[in-house]
Amino acid sequence: MRIEFEKRTLTKRVPLAISRGTSTGSENLFLRVECAPGIEGLGECAPSTGVSASFHEDIERLLRDFVQGLELTAPHAVYDAARQAGIPGVALAGLDMALWDGLAKRAALPLYALLGFEKPKIATSVTIGLMPPERSAERARELMAQYPQCALKIKLGSPEGLDFDRAHFSAVYELARVQGVKLRVDANGGWDLAAAESMLPWLAAREVEFVEQPLARGDEGALRALYAKRPLPIFIDESCQWPEDVLRFADRVDGVCLKLMKCGGVTGALRIIALARAQGLELMIGCMGESSVAISAGAALSGALDFTDLDSHLNLNPDPARGVTLRAGIVEPPEQAGHGASLGASIPEGKPHP
Repeated sequence: MRIEFEKRTLTKRVPLAISRGTSTGSENLFLRVECAPGIEGLGECAPSTGVSASFHEDIERLLRDFVQGLELTAPHAVYDAARQAGIPGVALAGLDMALWDGLAKRAALPLYALLGFEKPKIATSVTIGLMPPERSAERARELMAQYPQCALKIKLGSPEGLDFDRAHFSAVYELARVQGVKLRVDANGGWDLAAAESMLPWLAAREVEFVEQPLARGDEGALRALYAKRPLPIFIDESCQWPEDVLRFADRVDGVCLKLMKCGGVTGALRIIALARAQGLELMIGCMGESSVAISAGAALSGALDFTDLDSHLNLNPDPARGVTLRAGIVEPPEQAGHGASLGASIPEGKPHP
């Protein structure tokens, strides 16, 4: 079956700084897969910060080789074969969401309906990256004015230490509490155990809903001690890539943040959902630096989850794709068959964005 690739440069309106560095944009790889005669599925691979310069060429080569002679009509079988072949999660995510897009188009159903999920009813969060407190307050005002129904997710774990974290958070908190805006925190693994034990009670006293990834990936052993005395829920993100990671850490967390780019797309997400629910864990869907293509695929799952953090497309200038709509703070998947997203025509080099 035919598979085509296209690289697009995505630029952020506001750079996003987290504990591991700052991103001003990314070069994402889009793929179109002929899933059946006349039916094409669309997928997206969004790299994480610090990938190699040959990321796109490597992914394209891996996937072209992998799909040779493979029947691309059963996403679960393709997913299992890809895992056995060692295909990276971000590459598998693009292929997998394209296959599900094609499968839903063949069924003439929106992807969320094909999966048996309701449309989402919970507003997404929008993210405030690490920045000086005066800028934090300014950014909070901007986001609360533009997205009044949304929660705010505040990035912490600054390399500058806990005093910076507290000042950055406080600048947002003082504004958000007046308007009754819900607050969440993501440390992106930027704290050690002592720092996390200091910050969690401080954040709980300020009505934070939960803390995401307080400790670095690889330091999950220390999560046991933190979990035992936690004053608010703990979610893992970087620590949970594949479905089997849910079972590894279910005894020391309250919830899991799944991302299509980590777990290999819709199929991996479905398996994480099943395992997390079986363990009594809450679930949130997050995103990398994704356009409306991957966000639309993620939105098809969000009606089955407890929290939504699908906001990367809102910070693009411009978003090269169309798909989801934001209504009353809720990222709603399209009603058309498939995940509903489409990729616009590329802009010739040197010409301004519309």
